[in-house]
Amino acid sequence: MNDLVRQHTALSESDLEWLHLLVSEWQLLSDLSFADLVLWVPTLDGTRYVSVAQMRPNTGPTSYQDDMVGHLVPRGRRPLLDAALDEGRIVREGDPEWREEVPVRVESIPVRREGRVLGVIARNTNLLTVRTPSRLELTYLQSASDLAQMIAAGAFPFPGEVVDMDSSPRAGDGLIRLDADGIVQYASPNALSAYHRLGLAADLVGQHLGQITAELAPSRGPVDEALVKLASGYAPREAEVEGNGGVIQLRAIPLKPKGTRIGSLVLLRDVTELRRRERELITKDATIREIHHRVKNNLQTVAALLRLQARRMDSDQGREALNEAVRRVGSIAIVHETLSQNLDERVEFDEIADRVIAMVAEISPGKVTCRRNGRFGILDAEVATPLSMVLTEILQNALEHAFAPGEQGTVEVTAVRGEPRADARLLITVQDDGGGLPEGFDPQRAGNLGLQIVRTLVEGELGGSFDMLPGAGRGTKVVLDIPVQHQK
Repeated sequence: MNDLVRQHTALSESDLEWLHLLVSEWQLLSDLSFADLVLWVPTLDGTRYVSVAQMRPNTGPTSYQDDMVGHLVPRGRRPLLDAALDEGRIVREGDPEWREEVPVRVESIPVRREGRVLGVIARNTNLLTVRTPSRLELTYLQSASDLAQMIAAGAFPFPGEVVDMDSSPRAGDGLIRLDADGIVQYASPNALSAYHRLGLAADLVGQHLGQITAELAPSRGPVDEALVKLASGYAPREAEVEGNGGVIQLRAIPLKPKGTRIGSLVLLRDVTELRRRERELITKDATIREIHHRVKNNLQTVAALLRLQARRMDSDQGREALNEAVRRVGSIAIVHETLSQNLDERVEFDEIADRVIAMVAEISPGKVTCRRNGRFGILDAEVATPLSMVLTEILQNALEHAFAPGEQGTVEVTAVRGEPRADARLLITVQDDGGGLPEGFDPQRAGNLGLQIVRTLVEGELGGSFDMLPGAGRGTKVVLDIPVQHQK
């Protein structure tokens, strides 16, 4: 719609925003009318109309099999559009049109904003299935007529009210028509079932909806006046009401076809099962986070025990082996600590990488500088846990073997994330400027425990590749190529 309006019309950005607000709401008008809606806007030169949006009803057959958006028609071909635009009134005159052997009643509703007519809604009703209307259908049609008059007067949609049509109740979910005093004139079967879920034993017709709703939604304090007003339809509002184990979502729409409120529409949806599932998911997420938190605590306890044992060792070799184990356990603990703070099983690995680098760098403080370039991005837990151990082993190996005691140097970790596609890869390079690899060194066959861990995790757990190469000038370069799923 943005492109069509800016390309073909003289409407301002604020006018375009009004049309967006209308289009976000007009599914309700389409459903209540049992009709297709097409929004036509006059072109810049005033000689044609361009259709910028279309809506089909959920409550009846469509009148348009084809997509009408983007069509241009000259002024004069559709007299009802001309009359609605020029006179600023709803036009219903004329005989039904025949489209593919289907009779269609056409009406035109001017779209007004701040006294100006921006365009015209063509309301097209398929008459092939017309029958004697029920009380539900009569209520729908009367409500649609009231909304159409409000659109023509510039009173609907409501300025400043943003509605999420994916979550907001629709006409078919449940509809209640109130008079000006908030008394129920009509309640659809779905609406009545929703209130029975809240504990209502009687009929709704003739009841004051605000008072009934407040009684069914118990509160610890006085009666919730805001809830009474909302359910009475005095202002456009949305809320959820919970009682008797049931939850319903309410949306109130005041009806002011001639400027004075004559009543209200209340749309409602029974969301009991949806909220129950959401609470179960929240409980599950909390349980998972608690498990990660406890695993992290247990790992830290293991690390503390190993550290204590290392202090009691007489052998320098044994002490160093235990300290290496402490760092391995610590790298896994960092991942679980991060997961314990998230709502899903994904982590921002840059933070984990920085903490791993800081932890490993403690073995040579002030002598070798470690830094990170690039971004790892968001990774799944099953990738983050082994990758943290791999990074720990590679950094630990570089700091222990690349530099002589007391020698200064740099270890640089670079991460390059592939383009967001199914076969995206993460390329990690760890480059040091130390003494380089020994002559004849084969990283694929080296018996060092750390390298064995790296090979096993990279090739087995992560499904990637691992290699160690001489640096461009001096030092050693470790290259990891790991497949990853792109996370938003």
